[in-house]
Amino acid sequence: MSGVAIGRVVPDFSLPATGGADFRLRDTRGAPLVLYFYPRDSTPGCTLEGQDFQRLLPAFTRAGVHVCGISRDSLAAHEKFCAKYGFRFPLLVDADGEACKLFDVIHEKNMYGRKVLGIVRSTFLIDAAGKLRREWRKVKVEGHAAEVLEAAKSL
Repeated sequence: MSGVAIGRVVPDFSLPATGGADFRLRDTRGAPLVLYFYPRDSTPGCTLEGQDFQRLLPAFTRAGVHVCGISRDSLAAHEKFCAKYGFRFPLLVDADGEACKLFDVIHEKNMYGRKVLGIVRSTFLIDAAGKLRREWRKVKVEGHAAEVLEAAKSL
């Protein structure tokens, strides 16, 4: 069960982030925020998704929208992923699954015929007042970042 709902303020949380400073949700108030959850650093789909958000980052910035990616990978893995692909937005470390549970993105998945628990690729758009305005679940990477940008521009 998700701890977030469309039209409601998203509860505050804090996570380690690339770039040397911890991320605190409440510190993003005053500007819209895109939080995208992805399964694992340096995998093909996650790399493509990060590259798409990076490619569109100037447009997100012009619209006054912040972008953050979240996975359960370590800070060292995130830093390496950012450096390798030139990501200029923070990646957040959700090692204990706090944010994943809040947004209800950990589900059973079928990996090579085996059932495992993992992050289901999902994105959330939070407005400047901290309210959840839009969610995308079971995301297909192709065209997704552009769709999120268009939704963010409408805030």
